[in-house]
Amino acid sequence: MSIFVVDASVAVKWFFPEPHSDAALRLLASDNTLYAPDLLFSEFGNVLWKRFRNNEITKNEANAALEGLLALPLQVQFSQALIPLAIEIACAENRTVYDSLYLAAALAVQFPLVTADAKLYRKVSKGRLTGYLLWVEDIPD
Repeated sequence: MSIFVVDASVAVKWFFPEPHSDAALRLLASDNTLYAPDLLFSEFGNVLWKRFRNNEITKNEANAALEGLLALPLQVQFSQALIPLAIEIACAENRTVYDSLYLAAALAVQFPLVTADAKLYRKVSKGRLTGYLLWVEDIPD
């Protein structure tokens, strides 16, 4: 069993086939413990809305994906407790507070954030937080 923090870029891949979906699904296929800040649900919902607006999915598909996400045994971390560290990270790493909330969640539990967000990974993987970041394809089997 392993412990990971996940972001919305990974969660979306659990429900829609796209690049790196197979790797993301490995997180669910084993007995991993998965953490996420509560921001994940807002970001996931926004992705669903954008895909619906662009006629990529139906409302029923959006609802099914949301129900699937809500049914997962995620350990949810409240953003309120993470925001001071997230702002510190955002300022130091020149990242959005949204991205930094996921990194703060990883620091809080002392386990890596798994991401499929290439911009986030490229920027942060070369800095002081590299030990708290894992590219989705690098999830151990």
